[in-house]
Amino acid sequence: MSKTNLKPILILVVISAILGGLILNLDNSDSNNGEMHSEHDDHEDHEDHEDQQYKKGPKGGKLFTTDKFGVEVTIYEKGVPPQLRIFLYKNAQPVSPAEAKVAITLSRLGRPGQLINFQQEGGYLVGDQIIEEPHSFEVAIAAEWQGKTYHWGYSQVEMRIEMSEQKAARTNIEFKTAESAVIRPMLQLPGQTAFNHHKIVRVVPRVPGIVDTVNRHKGEQVKKGEVLAVIESQMLAELRSQFLAAQRRLDLARLTYEREKKLFHEKITAEQEYLTAQQLLNEAEIMLDLAAAKLLVIGERPETAREKKNNLNLYEIRAPITGLLTTETLAQGSVLKEDTEMFTLVDISTMYAKLMVYLKDLNSIKLGQQATIYAVGQDIAGEGTVSFISAFVNEQTRTTEARITLDNTLGQWKAGMFINASLLAEEIQAPVAISVDALQTLHDMTVVFGRYGDYFEARPVTLGRSDGKMVEVLTGLAAGEQYAAGNSFAIKAELGKAGTSHVH
Repeated sequence: MSKTNLKPILILVVISAILGGLILNLDNSDSNNGEMHSEHDDHEDHEDHEDQQYKKGPKGGKLFTTDKFGVEVTIYEKGVPPQLRIFLYKNAQPVSPAEAKVAITLSRLGRPGQLINFQQEGGYLVGDQIIEEPHSFEVAIAAEWQGKTYHWGYSQVEMRIEMSEQKAARTNIEFKTAESAVIRPMLQLPGQTAFNHHKIVRVVPRVPGIVDTVNRHKGEQVKKGEVLAVIESQMLAELRSQFLAAQRRLDLARLTYEREKKLFHEKITAEQEYLTAQQLLNEAEIMLDLAAAKLLVIGERPETAREKKNNLNLYEIRAPITGLLTTETLAQGSVLKEDTEMFTLVDISTMYAKLMVYLKDLNSIKLGQQATIYAVGQDIAGEGTVSFISAFVNEQTRTTEARITLDNTLGQWKAGMFINASLLAEEIQAPVAISVDALQTLHDMTVVFGRYGDYFEARPVTLGRSDGKMVEVLTGLAAGEQYAAGNSFAIKAELGKAGTSHVH
């Protein structure tokens, strides 16, 4: 860090020291500059002032001594959030933490000073605030002991690198400002495709018989009206015979009626013969209608009986819809009952996307919600809306089911395909949001590189909801702060080369 850049920081250190003295109700004293030393329990690669050397204290921290009085500053973070701990010494021997009052001010780039007060805990003083990452700051210490006031200060730098604006431009680093933004988070859910169960048809013969031929088989696409199989049925032969006999009886009754009608009008026959012929005609029509109805019940067109008069026992099983044969349970020569399931036929012009909805996401999914479905491992995508949300929770997976109807006119969706669904959740107004491109991983922390003049410093962030482009920042970066967005990985690379990273 250049002397020009250190000048404003040193001024801030002096002001912070004076502020700490006032808070402690300390009087002016003639304290001397002591030797300074600091050691972070878990951080080793710190950049300190060029003209300062620190002694290591008994607890591994930075030890500051003036005359007989000494203060050791440590940052402790084993099993607890990072906290400042202070140990007191007289003539290099530990003394009770109750004998002195201490305050510390931390000054970070782009942030107001953080005043830390202390209270006794066991054999040391512990700070009243968490020391957030990065542990990169100017430190001003003020202490009162036996009526005297002592001031010390030191600089600790980590995860920070200096880079001029010109170099940043050459590196193609894009700068943005953290600010409020509307985030449209996408809910990602896994699932699987399935047949539309509302369009599944089970084909049965409706009459008993013996399989003569099987024309189509499982896995084949068929059109409505195609012959799937042919069976021999004695019952069907009888029904057809009854229809044909009724038809012939009707034809004869109609001829008799027409003849008797003519003779009656010519006054050749008696009225009784005419009325008898009319009654027989009506009865013949009723019998024909009854025979036709019996054929219609089993799905047979009455006209077919006339077409099949030479093969009355052969029954063609036709596809009731256009679709895919998913099951086939018959073989040539097998005996069938009237309710035997011969085929299962599915209309695959639409397909279901069945999604697994975790309980935590239940409030984010609604009927009519727009969704995009992606096939896992394949370049297939489709869109639809949520048409069903189950009221039951699976006891094993602790999920419920949501269903989306997909258009499958092109036949690209197959039952049983693994899918991922992306659903647009409710829009939120995030007080602080940044570009997803700005996020980097550094020492197991998600960080953003904040820009402060010619300095970039990694700021660990806690993130909220995201829409894949913008992400909500809950802690770590304030509105109005500049940060590196595009090509931020170049800063991470430079940080590694400079050796000013964070080490645990």
